[in-house]
Amino acid sequence: MPPRTALIDSSEQILHGVYWSIGLNTVIPVVLYILSKRYVSPSEYTALLFATLFPVAESAWGLLRERQMDPIAVMVLLGILTDAAALSLGGSPRLLLIRESLVTGMFGVACFVSLLLQRPLMFYFGRYFMAGADREKRARFDASWEIPAVRHGNRLVTLVWGAVFTGELALRIALVYRLSPAAVLVISPLVMGVLTVATIIWSLAYARKMRARVLPLLGR
Repeated sequence: MPPRTALIDSSEQILHGVYWSIGLNTVIPVVLYILSKRYVSPSEYTALLFATLFPVAESAWGLLRERQMDPIAVMVLLGILTDAAALSLGGSPRLLLIRESLVTGMFGVACFVSLLLQRPLMFYFGRYFMAGADREKRARFDASWEIPAVRHGNRLVTLVWGAVFTGELALRIALVYRLSPAAVLVISPLVMGVLTVATIIWSLAYARKMRARVLPLLGR
């Protein structure tokens, strides 16, 4: 399969998964919240606790499905650990509403910190999606780091993802303190989804441009 076709197929698969995740995480938590309020308890905290059941289960299933500590599994594990920490602290409905964005916020901070390291975080995500477990492709991807345009591009993408995810956390905190819990449950996944899809589309478009510039330098 030609590299450009493979990249397009990979892009479509990523976006398809994101669209499904947005839809499910928008609808199911709200349904669980309403059912809990009606049939279990009028308690706001209890309803929000029920609303977290689907995201927690989805995170656990994702980790079991991946079966290895690739970048996606790391994100899933961060989600489970954050879920556990938030639930163990208990008592605060606002904390439960902020919970999911704590993961993305942590990831955003990790992006910023990785800019101080030899290779930024999104370089490893790019290698995972572009090369997978193929040793030859991974070696070629690693070799591309010697090209200044590749180093600049990976640092720029990492900076953008860090800004988007830390910004999403700040926005969710503002929503939690200004809107009702039910409104936050509906709006937050949509906001996160739009930001994520927009950033993925930009990242993939930027990667295609960078790939077109780099391939001739790699002798392909």
